[in-house]
Amino acid sequence: MAISVKELSYQRKSALTAGTSLIIMTLAAFFSYGFVHGSLVVQGDASATYNNIVSSNNLFKGEIFGWVIIMITDILVAWAFYVFLEPINKSLSLLGAWLRLTYTTILGIAILNLIFVLLLSRHTNYLSSFKIEQIQALMMLFFEAFESIWSIGLIIFGGHLLIVGYVAFKSDSIPKVISILLLLASIGYITIHLSKTFLPQYDGVISVLNLAFTIPMIVGELGFGIWLLFRGGKLPKNT
Repeated sequence: MAISVKELSYQRKSALTAGTSLIIMTLAAFFSYGFVHGSLVVQGDASATYNNIVSSNNLFKGEIFGWVIIMITDILVAWAFYVFLEPINKSLSLLGAWLRLTYTTILGIAILNLIFVLLLSRHTNYLSSFKIEQIQALMMLFFEAFESIWSIGLIIFGGHLLIVGYVAFKSDSIPKVISILLLLASIGYITIHLSKTFLPQYDGVISVLNLAFTIPMIVGELGFGIWLLFRGGKLPKNT
């Protein structure tokens, strides 16, 4: 069925929304998780992590703000993907949107643990009954809870990408290489985070899987976002 000029215009707006949101999300993730989280949280060292959070409290607040930005852009992407992919397969596009919103909800629950860490880093009266070692241990527990809950969410996120990749593959306009990368990324997210959740003792295998799927997990959705930004939903030249 032919798509009207008005529908194409609406798709162009959704493509711009998705592309812009995905780029903002990538930058926010690089800052929050890649830079701040990676530099402040010292695995296996509660004392060093506590001191880092206390001494760089504003930076840690910046990380939390970055995660909130990621949540907001995830909601925008869920809507934009649905609108853009609806003409190809409405039911699957709707399912994909709901899966992404479910992932976003789980991410929000995970972020609450970072807020608990922020509260523990403040020297308030109700924490005076705790020993410093107890506060440090609680802080690490909340960080671990954040990672674990987020990891569960990423399994669902992988399911979302599986649907998006499949619907994109059925499209005549979306490059096949993008849809294949999305499908590979979905397999990577699902496999890696199922392993982290249920087989955490196999660290070596999980590291290999991370390495094997790094490129599709990074390039897949971001590449789709860049394509949407510059090419998605544009009117044909002969229109």
